[in-house]
Amino acid sequence: MPWDRTCALKERSSFVSDAEDSRTSIAELCRQYGVSRKTGYKWLDRFAAEGDRGLLDRSHAALNSP
Repeated sequence: MPWDRTCALKERSSFVSDAEDSRTSIAELCRQYGVSRKTGYKWLDRFAAEGDRGLLDRSHAALNSP
């Protein structure tokens, strides 16, 4: 991993923190972080439901299991 990149968990945590502390709209924060609004709201929902654990990467295979 290049030094100028951060881990996904830190970025998601920063997004949630900025969303809670900011007067900036969610749409603007999503533009700043380079994610869709759908993704931004997904992170906020997961954080609200599960705390920091909700911001961890998830397997897509688990979502497609019967």
